[in-house]
This record gives sequence, structure tokens and C-alpha cells, in this order.
Amino acid sequence: MKDMKDMKDMKDMKDMKDMKDMKDMKDMKELVGIQRDFYIQGKTKNIAYRLRYLRRLEVTIHKYEEQIHKALKMDLNKPEFEAYTTEVGMVLCELRDTIRNINKWSAPKKVKTTLLQQPAVSRIYSEPYGIALIISPWNYPFQLTMVPFIGAIAAGNCAMIKLSNDSRYTSIIIEKIIREVFPSSYVTVVQGGREVNQSLLEQKFDYIFFTGSTAVGRVVMEAAAKHLTPVTLELGGKSPCIIDETADVKRAAKRIVWGKFINAGQTCVAPDYVLVHVKVKAELLYYLKKYIIKFYGKQPHLNEGFPKIINEKHLKRLLRLMAGERIVIGGEVSIEYNRISPTILDGITWESTIMQEEIFGPLLPILVYQDFNAVITRMQELPKPLALYYFTQRNQNAKRVIHNISYGGGCINDTVMHLASSSLPFGGVGESGMGRYHGKATFDTFSHPKSILIRSNRFDIPVRFPPYKNHVKLIKKLY
Repeated sequence: MKDMKDMKDMKDMKDMKDMKDMKDMKDMKELVGIQRDFYIQGKTKNIAYRLRYLRRLEVTIHKYEEQIHKALKMDLNKPEFEAYTTEVGMVLCELRDTIRNINKWSAPKKVKTTLLQQPAVSRIYSEPYGIALIISPWNYPFQLTMVPFIGAIAAGNCAMIKLSNDSRYTSIIIEKIIREVFPSSYVTVVQGGREVNQSLLEQKFDYIFFTGSTAVGRVVMEAAAKHLTPVTLELGGKSPCIIDETADVKRAAKRIVWGKFINAGQTCVAPDYVLVHVKVKAELLYYLKKYIIKFYGKQPHLNEGFPKIINEKHLKRLLRLMAGERIVIGGEVSIEYNRISPTILDGITWESTIMQEEIFGPLLPILVYQDFNAVITRMQELPKPLALYYFTQRNQNAKRVIHNISYGGGCINDTVMHLASSSLPFGGVGESGMGRYHGKATFDTFSHPKSILIRSNRFDIPVRFPPYKNHVKLIKKLY
């Protein structure tokens, strides 16, 4: 009964939110102006001020942790374990790491001063950009909003957060948390559809951090260019998973099934397709089927513990992608629960429909190869993916994959787990994005490194000033 009441409360909040959504459209320029006036006061330049709010944020997240889990359940049917490990837990780890290290990260860095500049001291100061716009997606709505936001605040910025319309229940609880912790002049949450996005992108921000599709990323970058606003674009693409004939196939299958079907495949770094050596293909298919059944049962589309597809539009898109393909396992659909069983597709070629766009769902195409050199060449020809995974016991081949293929990041003999470390900056390259975050990289992303030379007034090196006479030989030695 309590769960039903909580769900009703969340739906009531959603209804209230629907009525309020348009309020932020009245004057985005005014909202940005209020934040700029606040930023100019200089309060956010104070490290103690930033720490005070980051600590309040941590306490408030703990306070609403149960509601966050319920919102993620309602939006994406995420089980509590998955919601914590991939969303809430990651955010709390990022918060603790930031709070612990913010003084070190923000301290001026003394660097080398050349002989020609002496006597002097050279330092790099981390300076906030000003007003940061964070546009977050629906697939990991809590984590992919809060992690960049934490870095923006730690670096001393004000922030405007645009939440996804598709993950409405999580957006509601995020706004509730932000409103409880931060003054609206410091941090503002905005919700709404395309009109709100368009109105936001017409404003001048000092930094834009966008997570989403490549198509929308192009729109964001075009809008940012009008104001010469720097951007971070966390996009996606078709992330390959390569398995050679030396791989531990059983273990590879286990880790692939986990990485692909977590959040029902709605993960930007999920393996998009498998490229397996022809000699081990049959073994791989056997273990993929085995672990799908072991993890999710024989009817995953009816399994309450398996996440759902975010909405009907994306469900129809996925059904179109697998139409007419040879299904090894899966393919069952629940229209009522918006679920598709984990599905393995065989007989796929590079020309197949499903290979023409990012899948972003629980469909896993299998392609085969025979020549590893041809795989390297093919990967070099394709758009640069956000992630790449390679299963092998040949260290030399692993080095070739790392050094000869360009991609955002990835794993050797695992999937997705590189995201779990705040010591590994995360981001794309080429069409999969630009910029890095996680841990100190998030702080650095939202900071401008201001280089300062502090000169002494004791004396000058005469050779620097006109008339230059015959000083060329001497200046070359000084350089």
C-alpha cells in the first residue's frame, strides 16, 4: 500500500509539473541574467562556499535516496541494485571524491619560469567559466545530470540544468533536491520540450555540457558557435566488441551480456555489436544464450527485474531495426510493459539495417571475421566510437587495438567497467563527442586555466629591449 501511495504522490507531482513546465519559457534571458548578476557577486569564487553546498547536496541525496530509486523504477523500471550501482552510488562517489580533493584541484599550480622571464614566478589559476548550461539525457537521468553538475559547482560556476522530458519522474525529484539545496540565482532547473531547448540555446552561456545523440549534439554545437561558447559533447555511436580466437569465450559472453543488457541496452557505451572470429562464433552464441537465461530468465520481457524501453517511440524504432533478422534468442515483446527481451541477431552484415544507426536497446547483432588485420582496417574506416571492447589473450594484438584504432575509451577483456573509475576521464572523440569528465577531469572541464606571470621589480634583462644591436647570438642562448 505504501508503494502505491508513493507512486500516486509521484504522479500527482508530475501533473503539477506539467502545469508549471511553461513558466521557464516566459523569459530565459531573464533567468540567465539573474544567474549572471549572482555570479558577478563573486561568492562562488570562495572554495568554502562551494564546499558548503556540495556537502548539503550529499546530505539531501541521502535524504531522498528512496524516492530517487522509485522515480528510476517508474521511468525505466530499473531494479534498486542497478539504480544504485549505475546512478546514485556513482553520484555519491563523485561527490565524496570532489569534496575530498577540491582544495588541491583548485590551488594555483606553480610551473617553470624561463631564464628570459626572470626574476619571476609562473602560476596557473583555475577560474570558473561563469554560467554553465547542463543538458542531460533520459537513459541515466540522475547520474548523467548530477556528475557534470558536481564538477560545475566545484569549479565555481553557476548552473542552469535542462532535464529530460522523457524521464519525468526522475526529473521531478532532481528538481526537488536542487531547489532544496541551492538558491535559484545560483542553480536553476528547467524542464520542458523542444521549445524550451530552443529558447535555452538562444541564450549566451559561458559553457555548455550536453549529453545525448550525435544529431542533437550538432544542433547544440551550432547554437554554441553563435556565441563562441565552449562545449563538451558526450554523444554515442556504434561501439564494437571484438572477440578473437584466443579469448576466454565463456567469461567474455558473461561480461558482454551484462554490459549490453544493463538498463535494457539503453547505455551510450553498451556494446553495439559483436565482431567475433569465425572459429569461436558457435561457442560464443552458446554462452550468450546461457547467460541471458541465467541472468534474466526464459521470459525476460515479462521479468519485473528487467528494465523497460523508455517510451513507445523508441520501442517501435527497435522493432523496426530487428524486423526480418535471424533471431538466435529473444525477440519477445511486451507492449504492455514496454519491454523487449535481450535479443541476439545472427547473419548480420555491415549493410544490414541494424548496422546503420546506434541501437540503444537490447538487440545485439553478431558479425564474424577471419583476418585480424582486416578488422583493424575496418575500424579505422568507421566513425570513431565512444567505446571499444576487445577480448583476447594476445597482448600484442591488444596493443594494436589500443594504439591503432581511435575511440573514446574502453576495456580489454571486459565491457563498460572503465566508467566506474573517477581516475579515468570519460568522453568521446570525433563523432562520438568531445571533452572529458569524471573526477578531476570534470573539475578541469568546467575551469579555465588562467596563466599568470608575476614579475619582480628588482631588475630587467637588458637584452630584451631595443635597440637590439647585435643581440641575436645572446638571445638564442637564452632561449
